[in-house]
Amino acid sequence: MAGSAAGYPRTVRVLITNDDGIDSAGLRALASVAHEAGHQVAVAAPSWDASGASASLTAVEEGGRLLVEERDLVGLPGVCFYAVEAAPAFIVRAAAVGVFGTPPEIVLSGINRGPNLGHAVLHSGTVGAALTASTFGLPSMAVSIGTGSEVHWETACHVAGLALDALIRSGRPTALNVNVPNVHLDDLKSFEEARLASFGAIQTTITEQGAGYVKLGYEPMERDAEPGTDVAAYHDGIACYTPLIACCEDDDAPRLDMPTKLRHTRPLARR
Repeated sequence: MAGSAAGYPRTVRVLITNDDGIDSAGLRALASVAHEAGHQVAVAAPSWDASGASASLTAVEEGGRLLVEERDLVGLPGVCFYAVEAAPAFIVRAAAVGVFGTPPEIVLSGINRGPNLGHAVLHSGTVGAALTASTFGLPSMAVSIGTGSEVHWETACHVAGLALDALIRSGRPTALNVNVPNVHLDDLKSFEEARLASFGAIQTTITEQGAGYVKLGYEPMERDAEPGTDVAAYHDGIACYTPLIACCEDDDAPRLDMPTKLRHTRPLARR
């Protein structure tokens, strides 16, 4: 897992969440990274698989009350686990106002089983949680690893520990998207910054279409991805990170010929 607490600049309050759900092995792995580094850790994750939730604020309430179940999971002493009937972005918003104890200073999301690459990160609940945290001025990180019959969690944990260290040292509310190839740690080539690819690891195609229906297919992107992108790095066996911004204006957008005055219609006369 991650290094000792001595390797970190200071102890911080960390919220761990994900979109795969409270029972995910990746959630426990990421919590272990922060816990073994000596940080104060709370885990709050969806009760269900919320993959593809993006930054949705979906939640289940009864009588206006958010449904939360505290879990007693062994192996991480002092860590509180909460199964929440809500999407990961909603959980982050709730944590930011103190629902799960003292608000966190940093938010970690993952470890997602399956990469989150390219502009397709827009749809990821894992990334959506990290971006939501950044809107509260909190540093955050979404971590994902490739799929396979055997998942090398130790590789993702090592990379996550390095990224967590750097994120804390930066002191900035950066949102990092981290992707790790599913390889043994000794086979990981490097850890580098990469820009988002135009698409993602998976591309959508129409396989069949008829009256009143359409059938979609999902295929892996070709390996000859754009150089310098996260997809290219991932396929080359390189762990990569991309700083993201949740909400921003497009300063380079062309000016639109938009009317500045609106014509107001006369209100209807009351009968």
